[in-house]
Amino acid sequence: MKLSKAPLFAAFIVLFISCASTDPYIPIDNLAHEGNFSGSAETLEEKSKTLYREKDRVLYFLDKGMLAHYAGDYEESSALLEQGERAIEENFAVSISQEIGTFILNDRTREYNGEDYEDVYLNVFNALNYYHRGDMDEALVEIRRMNNKLRDLSAKYGVMMTNMQRAALENDTAIPANPDTPVKFSNSALARYLGMLFYRGSGMMDSARIDQNQLRVAMADAPSIYKNPVPSSVRDELVVPAGMARLNIISFTGHSPIKTEEVIRIYLVNSWIKIALPVMTPRPSRITSIEVALDSGESFALELLEDISAVVTATFAQRKNVIYTKAVLRASVKGIAAEVFHAAADSAEEDKEKGLFRLLGFFSQILAEASEQADLRIARYFPGKAYVGGINLAPGTYSFTITYYGGNRRLIAQRRYENVRVSRNTLNLTEDICLK
Repeated sequence: MKLSKAPLFAAFIVLFISCASTDPYIPIDNLAHEGNFSGSAETLEEKSKTLYREKDRVLYFLDKGMLAHYAGDYEESSALLEQGERAIEENFAVSISQEIGTFILNDRTREYNGEDYEDVYLNVFNALNYYHRGDMDEALVEIRRMNNKLRDLSAKYGVMMTNMQRAALENDTAIPANPDTPVKFSNSALARYLGMLFYRGSGMMDSARIDQNQLRVAMADAPSIYKNPVPSSVRDELVVPAGMARLNIISFTGHSPIKTEEVIRIYLVNSWIKIALPVMTPRPSRITSIEVALDSGESFALELLEDISAVVTATFAQRKNVIYTKAVLRASVKGIAAEVFHAAADSAEEDKEKGLFRLLGFFSQILAEASEQADLRIARYFPGKAYVGGINLAPGTYSFTITYYGGNRRLIAQRRYENVRVSRNTLNLTEDICLK
């Protein structure tokens, strides 16, 4: 059937305008990029009604919670991240009506229940919130919650994929094979590192040694994620000489990936149908090295512990097959609906019936094209990498500078810390953020 050019031209104009529209997050991103996290959080709040639908409340809690953490408002950050965690748990039990909507239109029709890495890393930053608030017990609770979630990931998506395949077989729908093998991520060096420090700071040395060993295991078990060596400072974390204290520094840099849409088309009966898939798109950082220089003369480098962006990609891969399979099933249903109307038009005897069925078929194709959209929702303000380092010092008060370098030792940023107290038999952890 030959389609009129007018509707296609109108669709093109709508597409062009939507693509050319300004990203509403840019003012917030720019402030965060420059380290003005309070201003970034305030701007996000001002724009929240236009940025987040009711179905996107998880994103609001995570985005605002992370910016509050960076701004040092740890109590508010805890409240927001905990609300986000509860909302993720509630939304995972998706109602039947919402799940049906995802097969008819797209995944944006239901409540956003978070990417797996979001659910995992919110506990890391809430653990840091509690540490900064002086509550080590609650900090350790958050680390244990993160580790429990990691262990559950592979089992969760194995069950989901099995159910999806069963549904496809029952409906006699062919599912194109997806050759990608998900990377199993069931342990986090970052979580183990913080656990090691928190346990050491609480005097629980046996537990600290367990997490120190598990940190090494985590990195050895996932070489496609942990391409970096174990930071050299890790081996010294539990051997602080008598009478000495230890200063630890953790730095988070860059931005975690965002989602962009990839469109592919498959041929069904007499037409090509659209499949829209979300793909993780990295947001590279300019930072290549970090150095810490104390006014007392000592200096050391911070070393990469966890490439959070790689973890994001790996955990997303664990549910990519589910997204792909659902998209194929959904697009097939939409394509079949259009073909049914066209077949009815061919078999109709009266011209009015033929015209009606052809019109319905045409609008079914338009609806299928317009409604097939990838769910690009994702939290924007998790960092891209975690760097760590430590040094043994005589107890006292120290001032130091953290310097961030790019390629060819180009200066990216500097952070100055004055009169930091370093005490014996406790955790002296400084957290720094540079999202450039």
